[in-house]
Amino acid sequence: MIKVGLTGGIGSGKTTVAKLFVELGIPVYIADTEAKRLMRTSKAIKRKLMEEFGEKAYIKNKLNRVFLADIVFNDKKKLDAINKIVHPSVEISFKRWIKKHNSAYVIQENAILFESNRADKFDFIITVTAPIQDKIERVMKRDHATKEEVFARMNNQISDQEKIERSNFVIVNRDLNHTKKEVLKIHKQILKALSN
Repeated sequence: MIKVGLTGGIGSGKTTVAKLFVELGIPVYIADTEAKRLMRTSKAIKRKLMEEFGEKAYIKNKLNRVFLADIVFNDKKKLDAINKIVHPSVEISFKRWIKKHNSAYVIQENAILFESNRADKFDFIITVTAPIQDKIERVMKRDHATKEEVFARMNNQISDQEKIERSNFVIVNRDLNHTKKEVLKIHKQILKALSN
């Protein structure tokens, strides 16, 4: 099965692009959604998170996302720690998920594809980018976050330029019609590469 990584900085529009691929019949695995599910349901992950971050990591058996986000978005070592706890389980989950699909290729949407050193696990990589002001405004609106909070998250991700240099395809997500055309073009290019 051909695996495609879909990544991009916070607020770039990865989710929009992922939905457009789903409309073309391509299964998309959202790594962040699965990571959140595993943090809620896995006893092993819960135990490790509490060892690393203390009892406040969970309140009444529920993941304390605000508490954890406040720590990890301001401390790269803690961000690395949480990724090392959660992402091996996400990797296992993705492998199981792939077996359920029978399409030309599958996509994993993963915001920290490069940061977690997982790029080599994929046959192609698509980076989604957007002007910085657009990204800031999208995240502030979506997450009810301050500009400072958005910058703190951005500072934990590698630059768009570095992502672009390490990708097979790039989508500049400014305008939905343009983005739709880019997705269709990339879809056709991947299918063509598979037929060669």
